[in-house]
Formats: sequence, structure tokens, C-alpha cells
Amino acid sequence: MAAAEGGGALGCPAVPLASGRSVPVLGLGTSHQGGYSHDAVVHALQKCGIRHIDTAKRYGCESLLQKAIKESGVKREDLWITTKLWHSDYGYENTKKACLDSCARLGIEYLDLYLIHWPDAQVPGKSNREVRAETWRAMEELYEKGLCRSIGVSNFLISHLEQLREDCVITPHVNQVEYHPFQRPQELVDYCRSRDIVFEGYCPLAKGEALTHPHIILLAKKYGRTPAQICIRWSIQNGIVTIPKSTKPERVEENCKVFDFTIAEDDVEILNGMHDGRHVSWDPSLIV
Repeated sequence: MAAAEGGGALGCPAVPLASGRSVPVLGLGTSHQGGYSHDAVVHALQKCGIRHIDTAKRYGCESLLQKAIKESGVKREDLWITTKLWHSDYGYENTKKACLDSCARLGIEYLDLYLIHWPDAQVPGKSNREVRAETWRAMEELYEKGLCRSIGVSNFLISHLEQLREDCVITPHVNQVEYHPFQRPQELVDYCRSRDIVFEGYCPLAKGEALTHPHIILLAKKYGRTPAQICIRWSIQNGIVTIPKSTKPERVEENCKVFDFTIAEDDVEILNGMHDGRHVSWDPSLIV
């Protein structure tokens, strides 16, 4: 992984994208679930050195993030801000408007990364493939104009990515998918790498389910770390841009302290072997 540009979370490397930009390998996820914490975001930016914030229109907190970023005092050019397009805004013209609306709510003039949130378009009379292609053409245009400095998708499987490859010009720079010890879609990771698509992983703690697993508790004791730090470090060592979320400042801080130790290869293999295919979030496998 390339060295971080301008620092960020202590020792946090950045991963180069095909767009020519580099994304910090650790981000702070935000969500509507469990509420939104202004204090946690400000703490992440001011005290933990986090420079990568991940949000979405669907989470309803873009305008709240604008306030937190302003209060933090961190310069816009030092931040990596990702947001996502929800299916109610799919389609060529809608996508362009939704991007501008997200930028306005966030109080910024450009996005570092804009993602199509979900492969199911739910547009009457049109196939998902048709709507995804039309939407992606708008994303390509936003990228070419510099409004989005990188573009990508989320929750896309190989079949969805293959269709996009046939229908469009620019390959997504990123695919953000659920990734944790119980859900390690290695075939999809390998496919993305073969196409120069950086793989980002959300729900690295499996919504807390991983924290009580005996293997993870044992490894936490072995390394003198917390179960959350073991899960996040494992994900990063597997080459995944990792986006944990928390509304508690002390947990955010804990989640950032993952760059001063390494999990041994045989222990990584133990964690890799925990994959059982379970989802703690959405399952895109039924979407054509």
C-alpha cells in the first residue's frame, strides 16, 4: 500500500485508485442506524486523525456531517468524502441532480468518491441492467467534469460488474461490499483486483457478532488488543479499505489504533477460515 498523503490516522496508509487518487485505508462509517453522533465525527477528525468519511443520501446525515466537518477545523482538501446515490435517484438526469444535492447538503464543491449504493433499480418498465447503465453514464460524466474525483459502486456482484463492463466505458474505481470474518467473498475480491477495482469493506465487526466469537477473543488476548481491533486489522491486512462505524468517541479511537501491530499469517488464516457466508446487512445475490 502506498504511503498516506498528508498523514491522517496515525500510520494510516492510502490505497491508489485507477482514478489517480489515493483513499485512506481506514475510514469512519456513518449511518442512520443507532443514530448519528456529531461528537464521534468531530472526535474522529480532531483527535484520531481520521480523514476518510463515508456516508450516503439514504443515511440522512449529509447536512449533519457538514456541521461536524466545519467544527473540526480540518481543511476540505485534507479530507476524503464518500457518499452514495440511492435507487430513488437512479437514471441519467436524476443522478446528476442527486450528486449536486448531496454536495450542497455536505457543504462541498466536489466528492472524492460517489457510489451507486445498490444494484436493484426498482424502476417500473425498465430492467435493472438498463437503469444501472444509464445511471453509470451520468456517473462517468460527473467524473469527467471533476464533480466526482472517483466513482464506484456498492453491493455489486461479479454479474453486475460484468454487465457494467459491457455497457459502459469507465470501470468503477471502487466496489464497497460487506466484509468481515463471516462474510469474506474472496472470489469477488479477486475479480475486483483483476479489474483494478479497489475493494472496500463495510460492517467489519459484523454488527458486533464477530466480537464475541471465541477465535477472535483468543486472538485479542494473544495480541493484547480488543476484538474490534483484531477484526479491523485483519481486514486491512487482507488489502481491504475498511470502514468501521461507531457513535461513541472512545470506540472510534479504539478502532483507529490498528497500525502499530501485525497479525501473524497463521492467525490471519484462522480468521479467513471463519467465513460461513452469513450476511449481517443486505444480500445482493438475488438481484439480476
